[in-house]
Amino acid sequence: MSNIHEECGVFGVFAPQRQDVASTAYYALFALQHRGQESAGIVVNDDGVFRTYKDAGLVNDVFTARHLSRLGEGNMAVGHVRYSTTGGGGRENAQPVVVNHLKGNMALAHNGNLVNAYELRTELENEGSIFHTTSDSEVIAYIITKERVRSHSIEEAVLAAMDRLKGAYSVVVMSPSKLIALRDPHGFRPLCYGKRDDGAYVVASESCALDAIGATLIREIEPGEMLVFTKDGIVSNRDHCTSSHHLCVFEYLYVARPDSVIDGHSVHEARKQAGRFLAEQYHIDADVVVGVPDSGLDAAYGYAEASGIPYAIGFIKNKYIGRTFIAPGQAAREDRVRIKLNVLKAAIENKRVVLVDDSIVRGTTCGRIVKLLRDAGAKEVHMLSSAPPFLNPCYYGTDIDSKENLIACHHSVPEIAEIIGADSVGYLDLAKVSLLTHGDGTGFCCACFDGNYPTQEPSVSAKSRFERWERPISENPKYKKGE
Repeated sequence: MSNIHEECGVFGVFAPQRQDVASTAYYALFALQHRGQESAGIVVNDDGVFRTYKDAGLVNDVFTARHLSRLGEGNMAVGHVRYSTTGGGGRENAQPVVVNHLKGNMALAHNGNLVNAYELRTELENEGSIFHTTSDSEVIAYIITKERVRSHSIEEAVLAAMDRLKGAYSVVVMSPSKLIALRDPHGFRPLCYGKRDDGAYVVASESCALDAIGATLIREIEPGEMLVFTKDGIVSNRDHCTSSHHLCVFEYLYVARPDSVIDGHSVHEARKQAGRFLAEQYHIDADVVVGVPDSGLDAAYGYAEASGIPYAIGFIKNKYIGRTFIAPGQAAREDRVRIKLNVLKAAIENKRVVLVDDSIVRGTTCGRIVKLLRDAGAKEVHMLSSAPPFLNPCYYGTDIDSKENLIACHHSVPEIAEIIGADSVGYLDLAKVSLLTHGDGTGFCCACFDGNYPTQEPSVSAKSRFERWERPISENPKYKKGE
């Protein structure tokens, strides 16, 4: 937990004629790689025949030309990139989830976390369901399948399942003849759709994926809305739509790519606005402003623009090491920041530096970055976070499942500055967070900052809640004495 991790990215395509939808999904997942680096998967629908390939690793490592050739052509496909916030990161948890049931096939890709997944899974297990993964996504797939067996259509089953699912879910579902996209009524995680010149409709977690495959963004799917794509066109169902919208504000601060547009607002501009707010809060006498690659760069530029302090490129990032870089041994792990980032000494030496990053979580990585600047000759280092202090767990798809490792829960701001080796530390004012998109202060979930959860809190929230139990059976939350 030295850094915040997001959960995953989803994609779907519905084409009017048979084409190379596998390659379309591949390039879209490439654009969504920042949302998950543990596993990737694609399912192609070729006239009702599902072909699947998924594995642990980055998109470029999982899919070779041979794999894409075997997936072949079709008129529909769904894809997924994953970072595990519930369940392990192995191949068994790679998505999309594929189910063969009484009424046909179904493939499902999911972004988010359910707050009632534990209860739903326990219910299904008591009814005899056998789970092959430890993620929330299989729970969603089973609930939809259960409804499908007694429903007249897949969309009717999805609507019935939405009545039972609580929490965050942006989902793409593929049946033999339909592609369905849906968001939870709060809209915690983004989901948009667009269209290509060849008539294909595409659905993705972010608009940057649409750009990558030559599609034009139409709009964001509304919270609570279900879109059904068929050969006859698009049908929208808003039975679950409400006025209570709670998009995760960290999508703007960190998760999303800066070239994406979410709910009509540029992520890049929202991050610049965070930097401008920081400049209003903290008037620091400094020589240069430096951002931490990649998600701290836009906020740093906004701070420099508003403060008048020159912006400098302070770090050179190694482009060939991803977020999943595995260092061999403890000593190498300690140096992984130095391996990924190198200081541009000419821009830093003998300078008073304002260092801007997207957040301060545990403080370990921030401390190492501050030390890099000190070693390069920085006279002063003032650390600013474009997010408020993290004080609470997130139950909706960001990897913060307890307060244990959150530095702001256990130390004051001056203590944090001392711990990470900075001359000062500053956080974005919580009151400014909901104004990042120049709105009226509504429509965001800020529970990780203020503790105001839009839903019930889960009864069991540990990331490993569905993992195989290896401790004494009496410690298992499902265990009842005498059974």
